Amino acid sequence: MDRTLTAPAQLQSSLPRTSWYLRLFAIVTQWQRNARTRHQLAKLDPRALADVGISPSERYQELEKPFWR
Repeated sequence: MDRTLTAPAQLQSSLPRTSWYLRLFAIVTQWQRNARTRHQLAKLDPRALADVGISPSERYQELEKPFWR
């Protein structure tokens, strides 16, 4: 699974207002990361979920979120 240390809000607030295209690129990149990591989460079997400390209900809640959240 991918792990990131930056939050999208922090990235967006650090960019100047004139670089709207960079903000848009950052947002789309975050959406792609959300979709990719949720796809990886969906593929995990119950044993792998237990190894990372995620319950089946937590997994279900995460998978129900839209890619932009």
